Amino acid sequence: MSEIKSNDKLYLPNKQNSSEIENLKREINLVELVKSDGCKLKKQGNDYVGCCPFHKDDNASLRITPSKNLWHCFGCAKGGSVIDWVMTKNNIDCRKAIEILRNRFPNIATRPTTKSTPVKSSKPVINLIDKSSQQLLKKVVSFYNKQLKDTPVAQKFLEKRGLKHPEIIDHFQLGFASRTLSKNLPKGSKEIKEQLTEIGIYRQSGHEHLSGSLVVPVINKKGEITEIYGRKINNNLRQGTPYHLYLPGKHSGIFNPQSLDNKEIILCESIIDALSFWVHGFHNVTASYGVQGFNDEYLQSFIENKIEKVYIAYDNDNSGITAAKKLADKLQTNGIECLRVMFPNAKDANEFICNSKEPAKDLQQLLNNAFAIGEKPVVAKKETAKEEKTNSILSCDIPIKRKGEDIEITFSSRVYRIRGLSKNLLFNTLRVNIRASMRENYHIDTLDLFQARHRSNFIRATADELGMNVDVIKRDIGKIILKLEELQEENINNALSSEKPKYEMTAKEEKAALGYLSSPQLIENISADFEKCGLIGEKLNALATYVSAASRKLDNPLAIIIQSSSSAGKSSLMDMILAMTPDEEQVKYTSMTGQSLFYLGENDLVHKTLAISEEEGAERASYSLKMMQSEKRLCIASTGKDPKTGRLVTNEYTVKGPTQIILTTTAIEIDEELQNRCLIVTIDEARSQTKAIHDFQRLQQTVEGLMLQQKREELLQLHKNVQRLIKPIMVVNPFATKLTFLDTSLRTRRDHVKYLTLIRAIALLHQYQRPKKTVEHEEKTIEYIEVTVDDVRLANLLAHHILGTSLDELAPQTRKLLNLMWEMVKDISEQEGIEPNEVRFTQRQVRAYTHWGYTQTKVHISRLLEMEYLVLHRASKGQSYIYELVYKGEGLDGTTFLTGLIDVDKLTTM
Repeated sequence: MSEIKSNDKLYLPNKQNSSEIENLKREINLVELVKSDGCKLKKQGNDYVGCCPFHKDDNASLRITPSKNLWHCFGCAKGGSVIDWVMTKNNIDCRKAIEILRNRFPNIATRPTTKSTPVKSSKPVINLIDKSSQQLLKKVVSFYNKQLKDTPVAQKFLEKRGLKHPEIIDHFQLGFASRTLSKNLPKGSKEIKEQLTEIGIYRQSGHEHLSGSLVVPVINKKGEITEIYGRKINNNLRQGTPYHLYLPGKHSGIFNPQSLDNKEIILCESIIDALSFWVHGFHNVTASYGVQGFNDEYLQSFIENKIEKVYIAYDNDNSGITAAKKLADKLQTNGIECLRVMFPNAKDANEFICNSKEPAKDLQQLLNNAFAIGEKPVVAKKETAKEEKTNSILSCDIPIKRKGEDIEITFSSRVYRIRGLSKNLLFNTLRVNIRASMRENYHIDTLDLFQARHRSNFIRATADELGMNVDVIKRDIGKIILKLEELQEENINNALSSEKPKYEMTAKEEKAALGYLSSPQLIENISADFEKCGLIGEKLNALATYVSAASRKLDNPLAIIIQSSSSAGKSSLMDMILAMTPDEEQVKYTSMTGQSLFYLGENDLVHKTLAISEEEGAERASYSLKMMQSEKRLCIASTGKDPKTGRLVTNEYTVKGPTQIILTTTAIEIDEELQNRCLIVTIDEARSQTKAIHDFQRLQQTVEGLMLQQKREELLQLHKNVQRLIKPIMVVNPFATKLTFLDTSLRTRRDHVKYLTLIRAIALLHQYQRPKKTVEHEEKTIEYIEVTVDDVRLANLLAHHILGTSLDELAPQTRKLLNLMWEMVKDISEQEGIEPNEVRFTQRQVRAYTHWGYTQTKVHISRLLEMEYLVLHRASKGQSYIYELVYKGEGLDGTTFLTGLIDVDKLTTM
């Protein structure tokens, strides 16, 4: 059995008491009881209405339903039976109220319980299970909507209230109950009318419940009608007639449910107030059903949609202030921030906009001045331009859609498509193409949004085309500008910065890369992977370039130049190494101006690989490249204007290193200063190499080649991850004092440094196979790894191949042609039985024997003439030239060798 709480103890009713209470609730005439307490009531349909004595009430909020013998106040939300009336009237508990009623009506209290006839009650506002009722309700709403459009007096009411808006009627399906619904029902519609009576469209008396009212249905996101609100449009009603009506039963649904898509929401007391905000561009607005109408459904919806802030815009009266405080406590308990919106010199939002010359601007001002409940309100003041911009920025977080370069921003049914933002890379211009559309109407123009005249013309033209209030379009454009400024700043920052996003390896990728670096066959695996990835031959060249690229993590990286004839494969080698280098650790250009490097970001090249496709493209930047190699930094002083004073000032730009550089070139002669700072890698141009490349190119057209291509992508990603794991660390060479190097020329001073760096770079690759050691220096702990004999052995192999070629006075391709010409001279001397120094030949004979091109042969023969390996003779007819070879085949074995390097085996015995 239920318990009825008393102020001092629990009143526990027994069966007899329960019967007595039921008699009191049922038999005492509530209407007479209320009248006897001094309340004036007036009959309205089957009910009685009057002013509630429990709060200041000017709108006759008290309603008594005799058929149920219950009362309810729409203003203070109090209600109940005769017992509740006595409890509320006298501020007493249930027990004392029953005693008063027992003494006042003794005959009723002792009367035996009789079985009463149940009173037929109205159905809930909406029964989602009953599809026929929902369909019928939608037809009624549609009828009311048409009536509004055809009724001038109803439209005049909207205009008077500041709600005349071409979009609002259809968007919210507003209507007008013109007392003509019955006339438009089909003949023999008794069952339909009974169903409408159960829903609440008709009263028991047969009259339309909402007659003479502006009708506002509450529609959920599924399109179902969950409640209907009515507002009488006439102000000269009979005393006691309520202006605000709802369907009978419990309120259900959220008005304007689209507002829940925002993190910040405006909550009004009435639907009319919410519509007042909406027509001026504030679409994140909803309304509770009066000051006591914020029910559990609203609270749960706010929580589920993760609403962060609520602007409580209740009426500026005693009940509104009290209800706002109570509501704020409830919302803040659930982690929702609450701000109070006050309407100075006005009771509510609708009255405020009706008295405002610039409603949109003034409403925004009120929101900006909203204060936390319990704090002193902020007095409305005229903002400075700076303050106004700051406040507006707070509300510019609007969602956008991207379709390629196009940006789409939507406000309710107004859609703005913006093009050309990416071209605006200066902060003083925002020239874009905007198309504003609403249903079938649109306006399109190209303008600079930072130009007031352009902007003003666009706003007026758009408002005319769309049939909108100019203030609404002006507010839209303001939000759009703020959003585009944010996007523009991102575009400019991205354009100025060459930083690439850091790649985050998965645990599986990191494990695979770590296993690769820890393998004892690391170098063998790297060499094998070159061919698997499509690089044919060039194993020593590729390994030397790979090690050089990894040396970017050292404090003194190795620069490298890849040299070959056109189409020989120099770009393929560089592209392969770059494909194995993490994207965020490389910068690649095809050409550079003289001062381009100076204007990069300060840290854009630190421990990165700078690749330039053709050395000729970097000719004007050669000085910058040399300085970056030598000084490990670039610094330039440039003259510019001070943005504040306009005076000329000196600005300093610094770009830090170290940076590892890779260049490719087809030039035979390389700048001597650049050559001294780089390793020169020469591509193999032999016929056998060409044949091997052709074989691989044909293999790529087969199924096996397709499978190799898939494997290639996996291997390249693996090597990128491998190099991501290589960290800058100090490398110590314990064999450094025992090493030897050629010292016959000044150039070897720099080549010696290259050789030592090559050893350190090889050791760096093996850092996960070497124990880390530490040493204390000036109260700092320095961590390092040590070089092994195997590192020196590999470095010697690469040095013989690369430095041995570099120290030759002839370029590699020139040396190769010289050897081929010696082979040709020997063949001719044997065939003709003469000495080699007696053989004379032409360029045509050389081309026929070597299968080299005209230009290639001519360039290298000219070089051999200059270096005195060839002697030029005039032909017997005097019209052509022939050549004599004065070279005797020294070093014909074709192997390169760098003299002066120590025998590695001796290191283990020293």
